[in-house]
Amino acid sequence: MISIKNVSKWYGDFQVLTDCTTEVSKGEVVVVCGPSGSGKSTLIKCVNGLEPFQSGDIIVDGISVGSPKTDLPKLRSRVGMVFQHFELFPHLSITDNLALAQIKVLGRKEDEAKKKGLALLDRVGLSAHAAKFPGQLSGGQQQRVAIARALAMDPIAMLFDEPTSALDPEMINEVLDVMVQLAHEGMTMMCVTHEMGFARKVANRVIFMDKGAIVEDANKDEFFGSPRSERAQAFLSKILQH
Repeated sequence: MISIKNVSKWYGDFQVLTDCTTEVSKGEVVVVCGPSGSGKSTLIKCVNGLEPFQSGDIIVDGISVGSPKTDLPKLRSRVGMVFQHFELFPHLSITDNLALAQIKVLGRKEDEAKKKGLALLDRVGLSAHAAKFPGQLSGGQQQRVAIARALAMDPIAMLFDEPTSALDPEMINEVLDVMVQLAHEGMTMMCVTHEMGFARKVANRVIFMDKGAIVEDANKDEFFGSPRSERAQAFLSKILQH
């Protein structure tokens, strides 16, 4: 579903990604972790063309992200993205937030888009809040709306960029529960996260990055049981003892 081949990226003279190569199969859940500044978010944003890259290639469902011929807005409409901050339109109701992209990008009729949005709102446990505005919801609720909005586009894959890092601890689980449910339903997912409990629960593979490079790419049991690199061992020892 997603093939990343020898991808490198620079900001001016500073190299943020170095020769990154990995693949995500259909229905696979891959967690990308590593210290701050390791290139995790940059890599995931390259997958749907939000960040350009200077060398290598990324193929999503047979389409080259780096090709100048690729219609990136069309590709992005098929790859759901959930950000650290919810990016909801504050002046629109939750229902309208869910319907807007369906109408503008997919060309759905308004009543059809709203019906789809409400069904997904119910799926993330928020149907009672359809008429509210984002500012009237908690952070965890807003993030669940953001997930529902991405799902409303019928994506072939979902990308999550630290979806719980801006939330209060009590709200993290309500978002992770929705992600766990998606994983169990077979959604192809790439998740940048520090939530190692989530990784242990649903990830098929864990990618560990440091200084812009993929240091480890292993199945989760291997990664948590016996990480090969000293860097990953040090990272895990710091975050798993708490």
